[in-house]
Amino acid sequence: MNRPNADKKDFLNNFLGPNLGYLMDQFEKYKMNPSSVEQDMKVIFEQLNEADFIEAGIPVPVLNQYAPQMESEKIVAAVKLAENIRTYGHLAANIYPLGNKKRDVTHLELKSHGISEDDLKKLPAEILTKNCPANYHSALEAYEYLKEVYTKSIAFEFDHVHDVGEKNWLIERIENSRFRTNFTREKRMKILKRLVEVEEFEKFLHKTFVGQKRFSIEGLDAMVPLIDEIISEAVVDGAENINIGMAHRGRLNVLAHVLNKPYEMIFAEFQHAPNKELVPSEGSIGINFGWTGDVKYHLGLNRELDGEHSVKARVSLANNPSHLEYVGAVVEGFTRAAQDDRTKPGYAEDNSKSALAILIHGDAAFPGEGIVAETLNLSKLKGYRTGGTVHIISNNTIGFTTESADSRSTRYASDLAKGFEIPILHVNADDPEACIAAAIFAAEYRYVFQKDFLIDLVGYRRFGHNEMDEPMTTSPQMYTLIHKHPTVKEIYAKSLIDQGIINQEELVEIENQIHQRLETANQKVSMIKKDEEVIVPDPPKFKKEHESINTKVPLATLQSLNSELLQWPKEFTVFHKLEKILKRREEALGETGKIEWALAETLAFAAILADGTPIRLTGQDSERGTFAHRHLVLHDSQTGETYSPLHHFSSAKASFSVYNSPLTEAAVVGFEYGYNVFSPETLVIWEAQYGDFANAAQVIFDQFIAAGRAKWGQKSGLVLLLPHGYEGQGPEHSSGRMERFLQSAAEKNWTVANLSNAAQYFHLLRRQAAMLMKEEVRPLIIMSPKSLLRNPLVSSTGTELSEGEFKPVWEQFQVERDNKKVERIVLCTGKISIDIAEQLKDSNSHEWLQVIRIEEIYPFPTGELKEMFEKYENVKEVAWVQEEPKNMGAWNFVEPRINEIVPTGIKVNYIGRRRRSSPAEGEPNVHKLAQAKILHAALTRVEEGGLHHG
Repeated sequence: MNRPNADKKDFLNNFLGPNLGYLMDQFEKYKMNPSSVEQDMKVIFEQLNEADFIEAGIPVPVLNQYAPQMESEKIVAAVKLAENIRTYGHLAANIYPLGNKKRDVTHLELKSHGISEDDLKKLPAEILTKNCPANYHSALEAYEYLKEVYTKSIAFEFDHVHDVGEKNWLIERIENSRFRTNFTREKRMKILKRLVEVEEFEKFLHKTFVGQKRFSIEGLDAMVPLIDEIISEAVVDGAENINIGMAHRGRLNVLAHVLNKPYEMIFAEFQHAPNKELVPSEGSIGINFGWTGDVKYHLGLNRELDGEHSVKARVSLANNPSHLEYVGAVVEGFTRAAQDDRTKPGYAEDNSKSALAILIHGDAAFPGEGIVAETLNLSKLKGYRTGGTVHIISNNTIGFTTESADSRSTRYASDLAKGFEIPILHVNADDPEACIAAAIFAAEYRYVFQKDFLIDLVGYRRFGHNEMDEPMTTSPQMYTLIHKHPTVKEIYAKSLIDQGIINQEELVEIENQIHQRLETANQKVSMIKKDEEVIVPDPPKFKKEHESINTKVPLATLQSLNSELLQWPKEFTVFHKLEKILKRREEALGETGKIEWALAETLAFAAILADGTPIRLTGQDSERGTFAHRHLVLHDSQTGETYSPLHHFSSAKASFSVYNSPLTEAAVVGFEYGYNVFSPETLVIWEAQYGDFANAAQVIFDQFIAAGRAKWGQKSGLVLLLPHGYEGQGPEHSSGRMERFLQSAAEKNWTVANLSNAAQYFHLLRRQAAMLMKEEVRPLIIMSPKSLLRNPLVSSTGTELSEGEFKPVWEQFQVERDNKKVERIVLCTGKISIDIAEQLKDSNSHEWLQVIRIEEIYPFPTGELKEMFEKYENVKEVAWVQEEPKNMGAWNFVEPRINEIVPTGIKVNYIGRRRRSSPAEGEPNVHKLAQAKILHAALTRVEEGGLHHG
């Protein structure tokens, strides 16, 4: 057992429940006879006295008074009873509006603890709680009080919170009911009006746009005033940005009433009217339109809160696809970007109280989608924390047609949160005042502890999954109850009428006013002339967007940067082997020096920071680099302290944040995408440990990064580094699945590059940084190297960095040659081009051959490639060479494009592996043999057995 330290109060507060009862019992025995307790107890009690117990809130003097009258077992039982009410009270709470779940009171019954009402009458209230009202004196009164607190419309789960101070704070707030605000008439009327707005809006849509999907909020109407209250509390606490993520259920109502999207705009979307005409002239609504658009219940919105509070704030609802829960990670990225100050060198400084994330989950999706756990895991990590997210489960107790018994293995939809020690409140959605109290509790907890908080808003779904479904076919018992159940507005209005706060006439007047607003808005839309033909806008034209971007950096500047980046404090001890590796870079920018991939990257970063552009780089092992090549964060070999030269060089003008990420792809990529969208001036880079790990983030790539601009007008300049190349490491660590990015490549939605030269990487990073705030910015996908990181043929000279530029296409043989002798052109990209270069030691023996590297595959460099072909008038053969199987890699994408520009009568041949279901061989020797065959076919004349392959 731990002994008391200097803070005896903290020591005593570690004892809860039966342990506390046992300690008290042993202390009583010790006072009567010190020899009657075990030696370890004796040692502890020698350091304690009754004053220490009193200071810790443990009523020992009172016990002295009652101890002769009852056995110590009764005291222990009473303490255990109180703990059971706190721990299991949620099982007996009134949290299900339909009353279709049995309430379990077993843990709260006196007989279950071997104690009676008479026993409790003999004990003081303080035995059970020190937080009950002052006029409660006996433990029996305290028992009844605790039962009422823990089993009403809010149920509490916090036993999984292990920090004693935090748990005691929760107990105190719950049991003194401090969070249950005194509801004035004005407050209650505000809640009622909001509930009327919510209900009337849904009813109006239901009867006006019959059969159209809207995914109504009905059954969880109280979610809107709940969100209102969280936002209000957050703004008072200093939040300037509130970012909301939610799926489609109830989204239109949240847009209308939390984001203030005009009814006219929503009705126009139902009527397919030209709703851009309906944007308010004051510009308080920010809507972006892509060129394909999205369904109305996926769209997001921004709202400025100006004049409503003492500070100005911005509320954003993120655009969201139908892939449930993925937007949560994106919103977390929004929020961290809003919290970070990126204006100074070093790590960006985060102020978590300046922004809040609110994530609204479905009850089936929260336990069902793995990205929820991934995103929750980010909450305390230094590179991803946002100071606490308020989570709301919009709990219909059903998912589509699947009831909870078939959709999860846990009692509650919220149970996943317990593993992250997140307090949970289950709230009856038919009690709007309880919902407001829960919001106040959540906001206060988040402010104090900077941790996540979860509100499980338990209600029902009045109609089917969408308004065309008939739920009676699959859930007849539940929907029989729902059809008979009054709405929350009806329940709350009746309560206020019964209390004399409002009368029936006033209620009808409120309903009529809101209904009239809806009718007026709809009439306004109906009068707008609708086009017979729907015209889909074209994506913007970006012509020659890169021509004006200068990515060169003077050689003297690069040399100065390199020198500074190789310095660290004298007292800082770099691991001796690493120090030798880094010191080799001192001559890299000299006349005979060579700049390998990692140094080119570091110099690019330094030059970008010197230009004033902040950088954020994350990924699994990104500080060092998966392949031990980067070393942007140095570790003192004696103290373990860290140091990054990129934080300290003299010309840095912006922050550089580099973090090793958790072993997560989907949530982290979503986070980085969100960070970049919210802070478009920042060069945000995510690096996969291996390129194929991007598989696990496919939804983020497909729904957000590839299509976000087309659907929502949402721009991004995110950079993705996906290590790619066939080195015999097996099917899982070879391919970055380039073909998937090329398959989604259209409308210049992103850039896909596969580089073979360090200078190319330097200039491409610089180009991307320069494009961030331009209209033509787009994500950048780089198939980055593995074995090539240190290959001399990939290294560059300082002159290539200081005088060169990025080349989408370039030729293997750049020395003067007789172009008329070239009969075969081999086209390739990435690592295979270096494999080919290693075979071509003597260019004179291959006068008949030219190798062209395509470094930027999309947008495809048609013009540059066509100019190159025109130089070789005697070409007879053109071949595409790749190491990936024929159904993978770039072949299917480039083949039709190359065939459009090759000389008449020539067809592009394929050289590479045959079609495969698995990306690569698992046996290194088999890999080497296959690779050798590809190279032989590419570099040998037809009459000598070359070309025919694949």
